[in-house]
Amino acid sequence: MTIATEPLPFAPYRELSNEHLSERIRAAKETLGSSLLILGHHYQQDEVIDHADLTGDSYQLSKLAADSAECRSIVFCGVHFMAETADILANRPEKIAERGGARVRVVLPDMAAGCSMADMAAIRQVEAAWDQLGEVIDTEDLTPVTYINSAASLKAFCGKHGGIVCTSSNAKAVLEWAFQRRKRVFFFPDQHLGRNTSLKMGITNDQMPVWNPHEDSLGGNSKDTIENSRVILWKGHCSVHQMFQAEHVHSFRKRIEGIQILVHPECPQEVNDIADISGSTSKIIETVRKAPAGTKWAIGTELHLVNRLKKEHPEQEIHFLSPLVCMCATMYRIDLPHLCWSLENLVAGTIVNEIQVKEDVSRWSLIALERMLSVK
Repeated sequence: MTIATEPLPFAPYRELSNEHLSERIRAAKETLGSSLLILGHHYQQDEVIDHADLTGDSYQLSKLAADSAECRSIVFCGVHFMAETADILANRPEKIAERGGARVRVVLPDMAAGCSMADMAAIRQVEAAWDQLGEVIDTEDLTPVTYINSAASLKAFCGKHGGIVCTSSNAKAVLEWAFQRRKRVFFFPDQHLGRNTSLKMGITNDQMPVWNPHEDSLGGNSKDTIENSRVILWKGHCSVHQMFQAEHVHSFRKRIEGIQILVHPECPQEVNDIADISGSTSKIIETVRKAPAGTKWAIGTELHLVNRLKKEHPEQEIHFLSPLVCMCATMYRIDLPHLCWSLENLVAGTIVNEIQVKEDVSRWSLIALERMLSVK
């Protein structure tokens, strides 16, 4: 590959029409061939999804790309933590050895595409919380569990401290794994997934204190509360799913006879408790796909995905659960200009917005991820 001295400037791409951008994206993909995989998360805009080689949830996408023998460049149309996971999985030692020492380059088209939930738990905050907890309880009996929607540094923290990663699909199995080994769980960064999953396992709210990292002492909890805990929840949430409210559910049930409420477990407890079905993004998609014609749904998850399901299933009646526009604003930053710019830089031999996790962080993160894979 010829190395260009400078990356192609981004600004001119803003002036191009979507049609022109799409033509150039297709041309870049043809030039790069099978060495390139474009990954598109379910919450992406349709015009971006149209160019994705693989679509799915964040972990599923990273795993599929990592297992590709031909892939040498990943352009992840998602958010920062997703690209980190792709780098960790694609460049684990055995994969690099299989490729004769070659790394897979992972590109995030817009580096401002972060995740508000992931940003609510910084590694220094988690480390400080762990130290404070150690003054009250034995942390040797505490398992840290981080949601996949978190920075690589938090995954590495879990790897170092006997902890594990979970997804929204396997959170229950992961918590069961944790309780088989230790008395308590420290769950971050999403309090709602941790709470909704634990409630189904018979753990009560009074056994699940919420740790607020902005409180000076014990996350705003008393010593007795921490001592009596089973699951310590981090005060974090998804800005999209946090917006759904119980009144939205009641409103649909009053207006539309026979409607079913389908929500993501990142929704607050008061929504999750009264929904007909609660499940991961994959479960939401699969539930709608398997439903008979004429089924009526109000779905509580990201707007782009709900609208896509509505287009794909005209035989069903599908509504967005909230009366307010509710989309993942940071995911929305990935658009055709950024995708085209990052691809044409690859063609030109430059790498822009490369995501490369530090070696020690990657190694410990991989340990936590491998523990998750061992859970059945």
